[in-house]
Amino acid sequence: MERRIPWGPIRSTLQANFSFSSIKEIVGYTGIDMSQLAGLEQKSTGGASKSQVLSAVDKQIGSIDEATAARVAAICCEEMLRRKEDLVEELYRVLSRVEWKFTDGTLLPIDIFDIEDIQELPSEAYSDLKKAGTRLRDGDLSGALSSACSAVDSVTRVIYSKHNLGDPGKASFQEKVKHSIEILNVKIDLGQELQSLGWDQTEISMFTNNLSGSLNQAAYVMQKLRSNMGDVHGTKPVVTALVYDSLKWAALILRILSKQKSI
Repeated sequence: MERRIPWGPIRSTLQANFSFSSIKEIVGYTGIDMSQLAGLEQKSTGGASKSQVLSAVDKQIGSIDEATAARVAAICCEEMLRRKEDLVEELYRVLSRVEWKFTDGTLLPIDIFDIEDIQELPSEAYSDLKKAGTRLRDGDLSGALSSACSAVDSVTRVIYSKHNLGDPGKASFQEKVKHSIEILNVKIDLGQELQSLGWDQTEISMFTNNLSGSLNQAAYVMQKLRSNMGDVHGTKPVVTALVYDSLKWAALILRILSKQKSI
């Protein structure tokens, strides 16, 4: 089901951070019918307010189709950030609270993972993963990443105990993920599934090797981000994207580990 674009948070950011003339200039780039705003001018006395200009835009947003409204909203975001780069964190914060994000010039809904898919996880991991999604929605990047890592930690801790892999407290996050995947024979089990689908053995080996390697690398990225998130504060778009991806990696790792009968 298509979700309506998050015009409200974008509108509020415009009003709070830009002057009357700048708002009209920004809106003018979007394709909005400016003739409907022509009578709204700022004067020393009795002139229009920023709120009145934006209310006129609201009416047009409400009457156009979703694709056009999304384009208008995205251009507003672009123009705001072109003028004030430091608004990136604020824009991320207000959009993430309504489960949207602005990336690469596009407004996208935040669909991190379907939490209902992984209810077979240990309750602690399930709770941490839900918490990660909530913290990301609220703009708490460090907290979101910490909760995602904790969800994986709780499962690898169970695996270490059941398979006598030693003290998980003495292993790095990456090591725990790597050893858990190895002890559960993830590559072997997946290879058998692919073989039943008619895959060639060479293709199977290449695929499973690359998958396990990518999960190992993802675990390293999560490990390094978690240990250093206090230094970056989530102010850079690249870091924001990496945290977002880390939550998806965590969900993938958990799905793979939870499907093994010996967990």
